[in-house]
Amino acid sequence: MLPAVHRMRLSSDFEAAVRRGQRAGRRCLVVHLAVRPVDDPGDAPVPTKVGFVVSRAVGNAVVRNQVKRRLRAAMAARLPGLPGGALVVVRAQPAAASATGPALLGDLDAALPRVLEAAAAAPRRDGVQR
Repeated sequence: MLPAVHRMRLSSDFEAAVRRGQRAGRRCLVVHLAVRPVDDPGDAPVPTKVGFVVSRAVGNAVVRNQVKRRLRAAMAARLPGLPGGALVVVRAQPAAASATGPALLGDLDAALPRVLEAAAAAPRRDGVQR
């Protein structure tokens, strides 16, 4: 289960991840990741936030909730590998409804490293060197 402190609830966080973050897509899902700059290294660490977008195109409410539960459990296991303060949005594609568990997890495991590499290589928008 994804801890409550890591759940993305604000629409501004979703917007920041989708519009300003890096993106990596696979057959069943698309992963968006934005890394927030750290203001002061002495401050308390900002938790990584994870949100999910599963539209009606994926299926009815039962199918959408099943997909969300599977993705939520998968992301909870992958939280330690994500940078602190990151905003991650996992958007399910219609193919996620009929995907097997291993196929869905395989797509997630393929997309996460790609988006992390892209975020590390992208220039920061606040002008600070990495």
